[in-house]
Amino acid sequence: MKVISDPNPVSLVDRSLAAVWHPCTQMKQHESFPLIAIAKGKGAWLYDEQGNALLDCISSWWTNLFGHSNPRINKAITEQLEKIEHVMLAGFTHAPVVELSEKLTALTNGNLGHVFYASDGASAVEIALKMSHHFWQLNGKAQKKKFICLENGYHGETLGALAVTDVAIFREAYGSLLQDVYTVDSPDARKAKPGESAEDVARQAADKLQRLLEKEHQHIAAIIVEPLVQCAGQMAMYSPEYLRQVRALCDRYEVHLIADEIAVGCGRSGKFFACEHAGIWPDFLTLSKGISGGYLPLSLCMTTEKIYRAFYSDQTRHGFLHSHSYTGNPLACAAALACLEIFESENVLEKNKMLSQDLANAFSWAKSDSRIAHWRQQGMILAFDIKNECIKNPGIFAREMFSNGLENGALIRPIGNTVYVMPPYILTTEEAMQMGSSIKNALDKTLI
Repeated sequence: MKVISDPNPVSLVDRSLAAVWHPCTQMKQHESFPLIAIAKGKGAWLYDEQGNALLDCISSWWTNLFGHSNPRINKAITEQLEKIEHVMLAGFTHAPVVELSEKLTALTNGNLGHVFYASDGASAVEIALKMSHHFWQLNGKAQKKKFICLENGYHGETLGALAVTDVAIFREAYGSLLQDVYTVDSPDARKAKPGESAEDVARQAADKLQRLLEKEHQHIAAIIVEPLVQCAGQMAMYSPEYLRQVRALCDRYEVHLIADEIAVGCGRSGKFFACEHAGIWPDFLTLSKGISGGYLPLSLCMTTEKIYRAFYSDQTRHGFLHSHSYTGNPLACAAALACLEIFESENVLEKNKMLSQDLANAFSWAKSDSRIAHWRQQGMILAFDIKNECIKNPGIFAREMFSNGLENGALIRPIGNTVYVMPPYILTTEEAMQMGSSIKNALDKTLI
């Protein structure tokens, strides 16, 4: 039988638009801003169906640390696939999840010795919130059930995580479903007045937090922060002094500190954990995104021996009542172990110091550009803001910049009027310079 091919085959993009509801997307906008169909990735590059190369400036939504199709991570997953692909973690265990937990604990010098697993960042935040609330219940302080979050903070989009997220568009849509929380000032260094330092802003924000805790600490379970960089909050960066102040206040007023390191952990800030810059450890620390190298869904919440022991009981109802079908998936844990081995064997944190300087050099042009304000960098995160008066179409600046970036071979995703890069750690000096040049060309076209 002769097979006749369709003379007008439907493209992958059209099929996707017909069948896939894409995340955080107004689908109608894809009538004028088409989807990009990615066929493969290698190193810091993505390739679309036509073979066009895109430099992945944002690590595919802040997840891909060691490049696409990394041979060491590929090998680790393939080898694990031949052993066990998945088994439930309730009543069972397996080598990858044990080894990963041990290695992570060691990275905290034993300060956070117990690891609870999930699949995505928002779920890890939910775990920390629930664990904190349940801890206080078990300790006879059930009234401690409210939470504090920071202005412009982001912690995920499930209902618990969204409650401690201060992003207007989400609150407008889902605010009626969320529990009430306290929102305190961000220590965003961009708030500094003439003559003030980032440390001054941090202390002022901490002073306001202290006033709240003085009045309400008996009702507050925990405060949640993104250490050093509020990523979805337009890459707001702040002094480690704020973390030191918050840690001291939490100790004084018996409130838990939750460090959401989902975006800033795993070496992104310049140290493996961003909290290390302040010399403090939280009561809960969440990781996701880069922990599996961007390969497989994996998240986790680390906590202390004191909190773990509060749940240790003969009574089932005193256990932590939370579960996920894919908790501690062996393939994801194998990918994470491969990432930790790369960190250790390739001295990644030291190499990132040089790479972060490459980024600074590649974007040195932005420091003197009159259209730009608040050039800033924390490790492998670099950002700057475009002045409002220089944007001709404020409502679509981010989309236009994204499109113009694609035309210049760069995948970027501005947040409002903030342009940022968070590239993979395997970027070469030449690729860093190309990134800076491509983004400048895209900006010049967008702001004409």
